[in-house]
Amino acid sequence: MGRYVARRLLQMIPVFLGTTLLIFLMVYTLPGDPVRGLFGDKGADPATLARLRHEKGLDLPILQQYWNYMTGIVLHFDFGDQIASGRPVTDVLGDAFPVTLRLAGLAFVIEIVIGIGLGTVAGLRAGRLVDNAILIFTLLIISIPVFVLGFIVKAVFAFQLGWISPNVSGEAKWSELLAPAIVLGSLSLAYVARLTRTTMAENLRSDYMRTAVAKGLPKRRIVGIHLMRNSLIPVITFLGTDLGALMGGAIITEGLFNVKGVGGTIYESIVKREGTTLVGLVTILVLVYLCMSLIVDLLYAVLDPRIRYA
Repeated sequence: MGRYVARRLLQMIPVFLGTTLLIFLMVYTLPGDPVRGLFGDKGADPATLARLRHEKGLDLPILQQYWNYMTGIVLHFDFGDQIASGRPVTDVLGDAFPVTLRLAGLAFVIEIVIGIGLGTVAGLRAGRLVDNAILIFTLLIISIPVFVLGFIVKAVFAFQLGWISPNVSGEAKWSELLAPAIVLGSLSLAYVARLTRTTMAENLRSDYMRTAVAKGLPKRRIVGIHLMRNSLIPVITFLGTDLGALMGGAIITEGLFNVKGVGGTIYESIVKREGTTLVGLVTILVLVYLCMSLIVDLLYAVLDPRIRYA
């Protein structure tokens, strides 16, 4: 196991460098000059623009800019400063990530508990009324776009019933994040339920399940140990990659509920052409994806004792 983890960590280095390089090239080759954008419609003389580009290091070759950026991260954990305000990007990350982490974590718990719960009920009762009802429910959730579902939740539960606040405050309390977390995790919840139901229905017909029943094992042990552990392997794979998607793909949800997290910061960075902030945020998301991929692979051996890593 130790050799496998060390090998995977070494493999993550070129993946991380290649991914961040592509992101860096795409961001800094976008049309528009972030320095010129500081002056809006007023404009500025070429000498002032050249001086500011030199101070920000934007006049250097693109590969040298990337080298300086990566050196700052590795040696000093320094993601640079914002072009407009001069504020360190680490401060921006420190404000945005805890909020999105709470939102994504709450959405993740909701999709695990409700998604696996619905999938288990449907899988154990495949072809019956409950299974068909859950199938219709998940299809309905999948067919509704996130921004439409968010608007419906706000219109019904905030404006008509008054049960929730239409916008999340700056403190981003757990109670305020519940509604956007439900909206954010709804699509993944439906996929988790359908995936769990499919794998459980297939494994119920497997030889090892018939053997466990023939041995006279308790039903709780048959379902909880033999059936669940084998059925959750593809579900764990989906959940591992989905956690990174929840953290990075919350732009629409955070915009609807005015959540000051990663999604809103990414949107503002794109509009203002704040390349340093945008690259810093995406770099953290890349690390999240890589770490979750490693954790998912290690969980395979926990769920299935037949899997061994050399």
